[in-house]
Amino acid sequence: MNLTPRRLILTLTLCLPLTAAAQTNPAEAIFAVLNHSAADWNRGDLDAFASSYKNSPDILFIGRKTSHGYNQMLATYKTSYPTPEKRGTLTFTQLEVQPLDAQFATVTGHFHLERTPSGGGNADGYFLLVLENTPSGWKIVRDDTTPLPPPTPAPTP
Repeated sequence: MNLTPRRLILTLTLCLPLTAAAQTNPAEAIFAVLNHSAADWNRGDLDAFASSYKNSPDILFIGRKTSHGYNQMLATYKTSYPTPEKRGTLTFTQLEVQPLDAQFATVTGHFHLERTPSGGGNADGYFLLVLENTPSGWKIVRDDTTPLPPPTPAPTP
């Protein structure tokens, strides 16, 4: 069989396995990334949790302080949440994905950290993420997370 360059490219393309991102729509793929990152967090594996971010000096994390780049973002997480007690159990709710184009999407949602009083107590907030569709799947490139202030105790009569 004589393969012309065009036929060779078509044949190779058809033989390549589809990536997970190509098999699902962007919202499903992005939900999977966030669910996986919460599971990594809850297992106490911050390195795996951080793999939902693009490993790049260009990423930006805005929270209580601003972190530039993957390494600084990961160091901030490790410093702020050094123990299982401080990390607690992470859940995401009210997730909404807005595809911007084939390469970028935003996600808004709420987070909840269930923690003991000695771990800092429960923490809640909301976030806006920008994700990029990279060769290794959807990755967070911008993270603007806003923690809510802790609830004020009710006055005693």
